[in-house]
Amino acid sequence: MRSQDHDRIFLSPPHLGRHELNYVHKAIEDNWVAPTGPNITGFEADICQHTGASHCVALNSGTAAIHLGLILLGVGTGDEVLCSSFTFVATANPIVYSGATPIFIDSEPQTWNMCPVHLREAIEDRLRLGKKPPKALLLVHLYGMPAQLREILAIADEFNIPVLEDAAEALGSCYDKRPLGTFGAVGVFSFNGNKILTTSGGGALVTNNADLAQQARFLATQAKDPAPHYQHSATGYNYRLSNILAGIGRGQMELLDDRVKKRREIYAWYQRHLADLPALQFAPQEPAGSRSNRWLTTVLLNPTHTSVTPEQVRLHLETRNIEARPLWKPLHLQPLFQNAPNTAAVSARICLTAAYAYPPAPP
Repeated sequence: MRSQDHDRIFLSPPHLGRHELNYVHKAIEDNWVAPTGPNITGFEADICQHTGASHCVALNSGTAAIHLGLILLGVGTGDEVLCSSFTFVATANPIVYSGATPIFIDSEPQTWNMCPVHLREAIEDRLRLGKKPPKALLLVHLYGMPAQLREILAIADEFNIPVLEDAAEALGSCYDKRPLGTFGAVGVFSFNGNKILTTSGGGALVTNNADLAQQARFLATQAKDPAPHYQHSATGYNYRLSNILAGIGRGQMELLDDRVKKRREIYAWYQRHLADLPALQFAPQEPAGSRSNRWLTTVLLNPTHTSVTPEQVRLHLETRNIEARPLWKPLHLQPLFQNAPNTAAVSARICLTAAYAYPPAPP
């Protein structure tokens, strides 16, 4: 960190310590610096133990994990993929990589995640138009908040559409006491520098299907056929995580429960101390049976109680050397996806009235 940044309060800074150094030093001492080695094996085992998933494949980004997940579910040129509109662009870009088209589904106002009502409408609309059913459903748990999984999974099952769970922001979150990322055919996590757990850059794919896990490993390592020479019968990718970065992940996993506890305390601290400000609405709210990791503390500005805009709030915090940002701009409003089918309206309204900040630690 630069010296001038010491007093700045960042939105979601990484926290590293001795736990990570022990694994990294060991990898360097043993010369395990390639995208293979004991740290990778151990990190994958740690993720499986925490989530209950049967298989994990450590990768160099959450985006790579989504891309491989779509391939595993058979998504290709000409297909359509149901996708949350209110999310970061990295969720939808792999759909384009695959030659498919995203269908953006609006949010519901409680969790800000995919609305089951709009999901059903979108599927039935495609069928009514004589199109084939969407190839997959890419479900996001925004800011670590569990989506309405019971309703969404029932719809996906009714129409026989496999689910790829984007839990990039949701490691440590649960639904009905079950870790997120384990409800779909494939789940993905991100370990980018701003996530609740980081490997500097990295991601993971989890699944309970041994064949899918084996195929993910094969594709992530350039799809090299089992031969003494370099032979390739399929298109592969250079998506594996390095053993050194996996060492950082191993140390971070030891502290995950504490990190979730701290983020939840921060959210509660903000909510408690700002409860008397009617212009602020803390959102999204946890439905019964859900437990969010509260990756980021998010608030809406109520225009009936204030004329202040989110950008004015952000600029004011900046004068105090505090980093804050608006929420994700919904993907159906992005120039990149201006022609994509969508049902979005709620997510746009949320975006226009929202701001968030990562606060100092509670006293």
